[in-house]
Amino acid sequence: MRPDTPAETVDHTAEAARLERTAGLHPEDAEALLLQASAHLELSGDRPAATTLYDRLLSSPDGLENPLLVRALKASNLWEYGHEAEARAIIDGVRAAAPRDPAPWVIVAEALESHDELEAAHETFTEGVELLLADAQEPPYATHPLLFGRHRVRRMLGAGHDDWDVLADTLHTSPVSLDELHDPKRVWSLGSENPAELAAEISRLRAELGTYREALSRPFPVAVLRWPAEELTELVDAYPSLTTEYPSYEEHLATIETSLRELASSGTPNLGIVTGTVPSYEAFAASEASSPEDTSLLPQYATTLAARGRAVAWPPQRGAVCWCGSGQPYRDCHGAQ
Repeated sequence: MRPDTPAETVDHTAEAARLERTAGLHPEDAEALLLQASAHLELSGDRPAATTLYDRLLSSPDGLENPLLVRALKASNLWEYGHEAEARAIIDGVRAAAPRDPAPWVIVAEALESHDELEAAHETFTEGVELLLADAQEPPYATHPLLFGRHRVRRMLGAGHDDWDVLADTLHTSPVSLDELHDPKRVWSLGSENPAELAAEISRLRAELGTYREALSRPFPVAVLRWPAEELTELVDAYPSLTTEYPSYEEHLATIETSLRELASSGTPNLGIVTGTVPSYEAFAASEASSPEDTSLLPQYATTLAARGRAVAWPPQRGAVCWCGSGQPYRDCHGAQ
């Protein structure tokens, strides 16, 4: 979750510096920490410094988990301080890359929307929705902003409801409907002297605040721990007693998929997968004053990684590669079970 606290109540520059220092101490979390630092710099008004951090991330020799998200955030930031041409070029590149994560779609579409490029914003929201949700029986939570943003832009364009708008209405849980929240005429009620109009606007704002608080309070995923092949080999070589927990790499992967399917069938929402590394796990065990061979640490380690924002949602989006790292589409790999 990116920070949004007003600058007058938080020293965003100091917080960005603290996060940069922390990223140096915990390189495994550098991407998430530096994105948070960039957001604080944007809120402090130092947008050029935020761009420098985005460029630092994009030039990382180790690669990024979500480079298209970083590019989308960079484009949004650039446009805010006058670099429109560069921002548009990056936005075009993000759209052409067709990310399977909804976040880059939302960011670039909202950047276009905020600069009154409503037709382009509508096209971008629609591209994302059609790519990620065409075959989805129930849209994942992370895709809801795509549907809601598309609904909002279509209201501003005066377009009638279509099937995606109906789906957005269905997913919306606030007591105030999306049509009312996204009514282009709302801005006029703010200058009204009619008590009824002002009271209605207060109700709408409270509904929006409630929805935002719900998103903020959404718990981190129930996550299952995954070890890449080379990490699992290193782990069991260093701690042979863990072979009872991990008899083989293939069985480890099969157990992950089975566990997640069982959790899903029991009604557990918000599932995810976190990826462990041996140095990180050893550091976690040391922080708990315990041995890495203590198997009770494994679920605790998974929960800690999820709480730090390291979880990848399960199941993967339509057409996305499998979580196991095979490079094959999920539906042709573990999703075919």
